[in-house]
Amino acid sequence: MRPLLKWAGGKRQLLPALEQYYPATFRRYLEPFLGSGAVFFHLASTGVLDNRAVILSDVNTDLIGCYTVVRDRTEAVIKALQSLEREHRRHGDECYYDVRDNRFNPSRATLMAESAGNGKRAATRYSADLAAMLIFLNRTGFNGLFRLNRVGGFNVPAGRYRDPKICDSDHVREVAKVLQRPGVAIQHRGFEDALREAGDGDFVYCDPPYAPLSRTSSFANYTAAGFASLDQQRLMEAVIRACRRGARVVVSNSSAPEIETAYRTRAARQAKIAVHRVPARRAINSRASARGPVDELIITNVKAGVLAAVKPRMAKAPGLKTRAAALIR
Repeated sequence: MRPLLKWAGGKRQLLPALEQYYPATFRRYLEPFLGSGAVFFHLASTGVLDNRAVILSDVNTDLIGCYTVVRDRTEAVIKALQSLEREHRRHGDECYYDVRDNRFNPSRATLMAESAGNGKRAATRYSADLAAMLIFLNRTGFNGLFRLNRVGGFNVPAGRYRDPKICDSDHVREVAKVLQRPGVAIQHRGFEDALREAGDGDFVYCDPPYAPLSRTSSFANYTAAGFASLDQQRLMEAVIRACRRGARVVVSNSSAPEIETAYRTRAARQAKIAVHRVPARRAINSRASARGPVDELIITNVKAGVLAAVKPRMAKAPGLKTRAAALIR
C-alpha cells in the first residue's frame, strides 16, 4: 500500500532490505519516527499487524495532525483537497505560493499560538483544511520535502510537475481505513518517550532524520528545532536501552561515519546490535546528478532472513496470508 505522503528519506525503495530484519514474533509494533509510514503500511498490507497493538508517533505536529484528521474526518479532507486541486490546475505555481504563504503558514501560526506552542495540543486541534493544505503542499512542493525555518514557517519552494495527482480520493480512504483499525494509535511525542516503553515482545522501527554525509546534504528540519548530532546520540542510547529490555529494534540511517562508529561501540555490541550496509538511491538533492546510489545502514539486533519468503507481491497466492500469519505468531 502506498503511503499518504512523500517524505524525505521515505523507505519504499529500502523495503526489500528492511523486511529481512522483521522479527519472527512480536507483541506490539512501535514506529517513533512515523514520516511517510512506509514500513507501517507495508506491514499492514501483509496482514502481519492484524490483531496487534500499533503505536505510531512523531514529534512533527503537522504530520500527526494530518494523519489524525485523515483518520477522523476523511471526507472533509477529500473535499478540501479536491478544491485545491481544481485551483492548482487553473493557476499552477501561483496557487502553490498563495496556499503556502497566505493560507497554510498563517493558519498554522494561529493554531500554534492558540495552543500556547504546545505541539501535542496543536496536533489534536488540526483542521481538515490544514490537513488538505499539507497534503497539497506535499504533492506539489519540491520533491515532497517538509521543511520549517527557525520560526516554524513552511518554506519549501514549488516543485516542477506537469500534472501532479493532488487528490486521489480512493487512496485517502484506504489510508484512513488502515489508520482506523482497532489497536492502531497515533501519538504526538518524542522518540525517547516512545522508546522508553519499548520492551520484551515489542518490534520497533526507527527512521530518524539521517545524519548528513556532507555539510550540504542535511534535510533535518522536520521541526523548527531540527535533528542534530546530539539527537543522534540520544537516539543511539535509547535504542541500546530498548534492546537490553528485550525489544527487537531496527534502525535505518545514513552511512555517515559518526553513525557507523556510534553503533559499533562496546555497549552496542553487548546489546547484540549489528550494523549492515545496503545500497540505496539518494532521492532528494538540488542537483539531479547527485541523486545516485549511496550506502545506507540498517542497524538492528534482529538476525536477517526470518521472513524472507513472505513478500507483499505474493499476497494473491491462495492461503499466503494465513501462512504469513502463522509464521509471525
